[in-house]
Amino acid sequence: MGPLVIDLLHQPASQHLTGPGWDDGVSSPYPLAMPAPPHDSSAASALADLAGQQRTTVVSIITASSLMVLMLGVGLATSSLGLVSTGIESTGDVVAAVVTFFAVRLGSRPADASHPFGHRRAENLSALAEASILLGGGLIVVIEAIQRLIGGHSSLSPHWYVFVVISLAIVVNVGRALVARRSARQYESAALRSNAFHFASDVGGSVAVLIGLIAVHDGLHDGDAISALIVAGLIFTAAGRLIFENAQVLMDTAPAHAQAVALEAIAALPEIEVDRLRLRESGGRYFADVVVAIPPGQAVVEAHATADAVERAVEDVLPGSDVVVHVEPRSRGLTLRDRVLAIALSEPTVSEAHDITIFDHDGQHSVSLHLKLPADSSLAAAHEVAERVELAIGALANVSDVRTHLEPLEQPIAIDPSADADPNALELIEAVVERYAHTPAQNLRLLPTPEGEVLFITISVGGTASLDQAHQLASELEEKLRQEIPSIADVVVHTEP
Repeated sequence: MGPLVIDLLHQPASQHLTGPGWDDGVSSPYPLAMPAPPHDSSAASALADLAGQQRTTVVSIITASSLMVLMLGVGLATSSLGLVSTGIESTGDVVAAVVTFFAVRLGSRPADASHPFGHRRAENLSALAEASILLGGGLIVVIEAIQRLIGGHSSLSPHWYVFVVISLAIVVNVGRALVARRSARQYESAALRSNAFHFASDVGGSVAVLIGLIAVHDGLHDGDAISALIVAGLIFTAAGRLIFENAQVLMDTAPAHAQAVALEAIAALPEIEVDRLRLRESGGRYFADVVVAIPPGQAVVEAHATADAVERAVEDVLPGSDVVVHVEPRSRGLTLRDRVLAIALSEPTVSEAHDITIFDHDGQHSVSLHLKLPADSSLAAAHEVAERVELAIGALANVSDVRTHLEPLEQPIAIDPSADADPNALELIEAVVERYAHTPAQNLRLLPTPEGEVLFITISVGGTASLDQAHQLASELEEKLRQEIPSIADVVVHTEP
């Protein structure tokens, strides 16, 4: 039996938990709580989220445009390089906000055949575009400030309205930063988060310009140029951070903390070994590729349940994740019986392997097992299968010899529903059970078949009996019933405590 593959593309119900963001001191661009992708049942919520992001972006465009006109106009009129630098930064804000607006619209589109992981990385690309704009504006400010410092002259006239404009800019930037931060955390948007970084740096830059204007008013003529250099430094810092974080996402850098908590959650599950966990993030959502090993004797249904458990464990610590689980038979830490079972079931035509018995002698093992194959198999074909199984088991350490017993896989047996059970036979069966098992027969039923009657019966063996004792009693009772009632072809005894 080859590797068992169970692929689960889980689409969880919409949920939202606020995870760590940029404002709590964590510089990672991977918040642990991710919003679930939109579904039919949550379409209204998804549309509301999109409208909220677009509303935030439109407000940013309007305020950035107003500040740009105000600060560039006053800065050029008064020859204030500090105001001009903040005006240039606001010009970048306008362009960046427009880019963000379209990036949010594009990123909200559902996954399709060409973009199976969705379109949300458009937001990371828009953040890189914004960083490029910031770098260009900062470079212009630096060149002009250095020229003024070297020239040693400044024609700045710090009139009262200059202080009003810069104070107004500080208030507006604080408001924009708070709104963008709240929206970025609510919608887990990389584009809105980059705007929040940007607006926060605007506040620091505006404060630096205000201090520079105060210095010029008090007689330090280079104060305006120095404040412009400070603003340029803040611009470069914000741009560098945006480039670093969004490049990490676009390069599929593994989010270390998310990887650690996902591994810990899977490792806590019983009977599961993690062979591989690959985690990537796309626009605020995690995609997990997990390979786990389970005991080789587990059935497909059990393996499916295991995959479900792994999926739930990852989603518990990384809400909204899309998890694919690949299940393989374990090859490490197995007992000899597990290895024998795995070898037998690796043959495609072997439907069952049972009655595996291991005989220990002088540090060696002799192995016997029963193999069930399709009933229409030829003896020659079945023998070839048995030879391969015996050869593979014989290659295991300290296995001296192997014997297989071949059986046909049982087919459905037709019964005669019109046939009535013989009352005398039922009384005899009850008497035999009472005599040998010392317990009354329960749920007794006789099924007439072409090969003879099949008896179903239930007996109670007591709550203190072991499984071995119950099996031995059932086997002895089956033999006694067949001896005393020749018409019975088979007996199935169900034991209960």
